[in-house]
Amino acid sequence: MAAIKFGTSGWRGIISDDFTFHNVRLVTEAIANYLHSEGIAKNGVVIGYDTRFLSKEFAITSYHILSQKGIPVWLTNRDTPTPVISYHIIKKKAGGGINFTASHNPPEYNGIKFSPSHGGPAEPEVTSKIEKEIDNLVNKLDCHVTSLLAMTTGLSLRAIEKQSQKGTSWHTIKPFNPAPQYLKHVKGLIRTDVLRKARLKVVIDCMHGTSRGYLDNLLKECGCSVKTLNTNLDPLFGGHRPEPAEENIIGLKNEVKGSGADIGLATDGDGDRFGIIDSDGTYITPNQVICLLFDYLVKTRNVRLGGRPKMRNVARSVATTSMVDAIAQRHGIEVIETPVGFKFIGKLISEGDCIIGGEESGGLSIGGHLPEKDGILACLLVSEMVASVRRPIRDILKALYKEVGRFYGERLDIHLTQEAKDALLDRLNTNPPEKIAGTAVSRINRIDGFKFILIDGGWVLFRPSGTEPIVRIYLESSSSKKLKEMIDEVKVVIASD
Repeated sequence: MAAIKFGTSGWRGIISDDFTFHNVRLVTEAIANYLHSEGIAKNGVVIGYDTRFLSKEFAITSYHILSQKGIPVWLTNRDTPTPVISYHIIKKKAGGGINFTASHNPPEYNGIKFSPSHGGPAEPEVTSKIEKEIDNLVNKLDCHVTSLLAMTTGLSLRAIEKQSQKGTSWHTIKPFNPAPQYLKHVKGLIRTDVLRKARLKVVIDCMHGTSRGYLDNLLKECGCSVKTLNTNLDPLFGGHRPEPAEENIIGLKNEVKGSGADIGLATDGDGDRFGIIDSDGTYITPNQVICLLFDYLVKTRNVRLGGRPKMRNVARSVATTSMVDAIAQRHGIEVIETPVGFKFIGKLISEGDCIIGGEESGGLSIGGHLPEKDGILACLLVSEMVASVRRPIRDILKALYKEVGRFYGERLDIHLTQEAKDALLDRLNTNPPEKIAGTAVSRINRIDGFKFILIDGGWVLFRPSGTEPIVRIYLESSSSKKLKEMIDEVKVVIASD
């Protein structure tokens, strides 16, 4: 069996290949052992699942393992967004949470997201302990017997509810509706009065994922006219990955333009990433959304969010636009740069001084909320911004460009053989370029990969994938012409390897 390793957002694998019921039992048992070793198993675990093939069945299987290990479990009554699981881990003071989801990945994948008691993604020191426990279980001769004894199949959620009501051996199971408390919390973070007054016309693409009944219902409560797309359960997600990238939400773009809507909103498969469409069908990139919301929150909230005292910094990953820095400088706010992976930003959110934290891949949260990215909240805040300013997003963005300057960015995913990937990284480390597209490199940031920062403020980041023979390259410049020159040169550098 291939080793089970946790990435930036948990363990993922192809269904029936490496993501199997046996491996789900194995990982769950390892998590149970970890919780016992930390002395927090008694605090219980929140379990949720997304709309993927067999996600509910995997969740029920995980419940059986935890129950047999003496751990109380709260099981959601339907497929549930990741940020909602995060909220309830914190609300219930649970020892952790398990969500069965592969987020925005292709339909053939499923996964396990484990979140510790703080509600955010698990840190490397936590996942390494779980991985070691998995190895210990695999190496034990009786691990298969343990798994088989724990296995029970065919028990539906309704059956669990009946057993719970009877006070039988399933008394630790508490199937619950996670929506009301989460929605009440989120409503406290947005200006519902602004939305009610504007009465926006909104189109929402749920992408066959978990956000239906969350984002749409809340906007309806706030007086918006809402049309929803792709709310039916489809484990194939319409034939593409449930990621709200521009190429995957063409239907949303067309519906917004055809219906005269004010805004189009999309969330990914587990509701933690966002996609935004302006009234004319323009796709607003995550980098642009993060910048717009950062500036908007500073100007409208006096950076006091969720009842917290005045906050002092903004967090972005190393791959996220430097436009964040320009806005922060204008407002006298500190920028904290993190490695890629929302767990690093989440930690800063938890510490309480962070106004907003975001990643170019579409992850965002704010102070006073969760240490986990939340696509539902991001969409609500963008809706509030449009309702408040009463202008299309493109006009708000143009005004912001006038204040802080224009930033052009691009991302390239380069597939290389492992040998070529290693050779490139070795060369970047031992013989880094002194110039890129004719502009001198002022310094190299090695917080996560190799980020070459140019004297004109542009930059190029080479970041290798930890699990695939891929190097992701992020580029940014204040000139579209210069950006093209940088891209052309980088492609030549890659080809030479």
